[in-house]
Amino acid sequence: MQKGDAVFISEKIVAISQGRSFFIKDIKPSRLAKFLVKFVHKSPYGIGLGSPWTMELAIREAGAPRMLFAAFVSAVTKPFGLKGVFYRVVGCNINAIDGPCSYTLPPYNECAKLGPLKPNKVAREIAESVGYDAVIIDANDLGSNVLGRSDKNITDDFCKKVFKDNPLEQTKEQTPLCIVRRSL
Repeated sequence: MQKGDAVFISEKIVAISQGRSFFIKDIKPSRLAKFLVKFVHKSPYGIGLGSPWTMELAIREAGAPRMLFAAFVSAVTKPFGLKGVFYRVVGCNINAIDGPCSYTLPPYNECAKLGPLKPNKVAREIAESVGYDAVIIDANDLGSNVLGRSDKNITDDFCKKVFKDNPLEQTKEQTPLCIVRRSL
């Protein structure tokens, strides 16, 4: 690594290392989870909250009242073409929840995962350990979301430009981290 480099780490690997990945066979979706999942937009780029297991994790993480309120606000704003309202209202990094996918490495292809806990703190700890800035990022083929950073001066715009083409990928590459070097 060189001066000015940063380590970008997939939020999935951080969450797994924190024990926030659960086998779906061990998750018992509630009636609320089974109901709410019916209203989730199904994306071709991942499960998100589109399964009863991931929805159940979201309910456990954010709480039923917050989930219901976010669903209500989303239903009211949807006719006006506003997208992403649910995730903004519910907060709690619910947008980082992932479900099982065939292209995920075993045994995690049978797991649902919450977002990492205290991602800014984790990024600072990693930066202290390696001696370079660290960013915890949730990137997919739809875009990227910075969950944690060791230095608040690392902007979302910079991270989104770097991850515009999703260099960590999600299929055959299965790369949990990368070094980002700013061009001189």
